[in-house]
Amino acid sequence: MSSETRVPVVKTVDLKKHFKLKGGALLHAVDGINMEIFEGETLGVVGESGCGKSTLGRTILKLIEPTSGKIYFKGEDITNYSVRQMRRLRQEMQIIFQDPYACLDARMSVIDIIAEYMFVHRLYKSKAETYARAAELMDQVGLARRYANSYPHELDGGRRQRIGIARALSLGPKMIVCDEPVSALDVSIQAQILNLLMDLQDELKLTYIFVTHDLSVVKHISNKIMVMYLGQCVELADSDELFQKPLHPYTKALLAAIPKPDITLRGKEQKLIRGEVSSPINVKPGCRFAARCEHCTEACHSKDPEFVEVEPNHFVSCFLVNGR
Repeated sequence: MSSETRVPVVKTVDLKKHFKLKGGALLHAVDGINMEIFEGETLGVVGESGCGKSTLGRTILKLIEPTSGKIYFKGEDITNYSVRQMRRLRQEMQIIFQDPYACLDARMSVIDIIAEYMFVHRLYKSKAETYARAAELMDQVGLARRYANSYPHELDGGRRQRIGIARALSLGPKMIVCDEPVSALDVSIQAQILNLLMDLQDELKLTYIFVTHDLSVVKHISNKIMVMYLGQCVELADSDELFQKPLHPYTKALLAAIPKPDITLRGKEQKLIRGEVSSPINVKPGCRFAARCEHCTEACHSKDPEFVEVEPNHFVSCFLVNGR
């Protein structure tokens, strides 16, 4: 998918995750994802709720075992790694969760939460060294040391998310999955956390997979953007390219839905996505967006469109665009 000779930090090949339901039905949460991301880049993954973007991130980290396909980390095939083998990689692959309260142990103080992973992996010889490093991480994420002995319920959402970021950084990871890390925060706090993540990326050469449903957020932080719909990638391109020249009808609809602070647009009809989202259970052949697409043809209902590079580094899965 890329002409670069560098080894990607993360690469997936036809990655799938299907969940078995009662009666033998299969829920196609992730269905044939091909992507790669290089050191220092941010891949934004966007789509409506239920499209599989969070499941994709967790499958890449092998918090959820894939159904089929391949996962490569720094050129190493980790698809079939055991729990013991993954333990070694946990220091290089971390996650920041969406809810900055639910993911923190309410019985532990801030300093203990940040130090926990370092104790588990025995990074330092003594407790004093571990807690000293935890205090340094508090400084790094902009969390005042006076909160070291506080508990999560005593802090606001922004500070709680800084705890989650510090904990993710504690093992010195190379790649972090950011699973909607700002969606539960106020707008002003969102900007602070996004700027913090970008500063940390520059400082530590981090690679992010940034999962979100907010296109304005993903434009601010991402180098590349993947648009998902019902478990599949329908469009993948550089961030500027995607916003300037969206090709898939679903991508166009998502961009059209972004609120614009322009009074001259008042009263103009907004283009909305019509119809109901198709079921991800026992999916039939055909484009999964066909039922809601005003441009769909007979071919859209009978077979799956191919994921094709229609322009340099711009991939689309749509008969309207690539003809196949």
